Amino acid sequence: MLQLIAIISLSASLLCALLILADILAGNRQPMMIMNFVYPVSALYAGPLALWFYYRAGKKGSMKNSAEKQMPMHKKPFWQSVAIGALHCGSGCTLGDILAESFLLWVPVTLFGSKLVGTWVMDFVFAFVIGILFQYYAIKPMRKISSGAALLAAFKADTLSLTCWQIGMYGWMAIVFFVIFGYKIPVTDPLFWFMMQIAMLFGFLTAYPMNWWLIKKGIKEAM
Repeated sequence: MLQLIAIISLSASLLCALLILADILAGNRQPMMIMNFVYPVSALYAGPLALWFYYRAGKKGSMKNSAEKQMPMHKKPFWQSVAIGALHCGSGCTLGDILAESFLLWVPVTLFGSKLVGTWVMDFVFAFVIGILFQYYAIKPMRKISSGAALLAAFKADTLSLTCWQIGMYGWMAIVFFVIFGYKIPVTDPLFWFMMQIAMLFGFLTAYPMNWWLIKKGIKEAM
């Protein structure tokens, strides 16, 4: 039954990601280019929740929607800006984890005698690099600063956010491996990726307060 739930969840999330992507490609592009990737990637783990949020906040702020109504870009409530900031961080983590886990299928990494530690370190490295790139492409067009300054700002803005996200994600996966199942689920098992979907939701919950603080302090841009 759990395997069936996993397959249904993964399939539904993929469908939601494709629906968002299709809507963006149909003309509802975001003012910030990187968000055209963030919304579909977020749906890979959040599924219908991401689809709902896209139509609640993302599509309203699209360039096409603003042009048709002949009005400035949709100003979002602060809670939505914080949520977008957390999703922006989480999309980098999601892509990083997918790439890292795929890489580790072919090149296993062991640290301190543990493959799990090696896997988590590689996950963090991949997620951190992609997260910084995502943040860079959000900051540079908004602040219109040099590449070096934008990269430094990306490090400042995303390091704490991404770390908080990973805490929530790793915390859930530790419970899954050591408490619920008692073993590391193989990456090739749909159940692993279903647990990762839940882990990403926990990551969102732990990253949200940090993004609230970062945006309030002006360290991270409101998107």
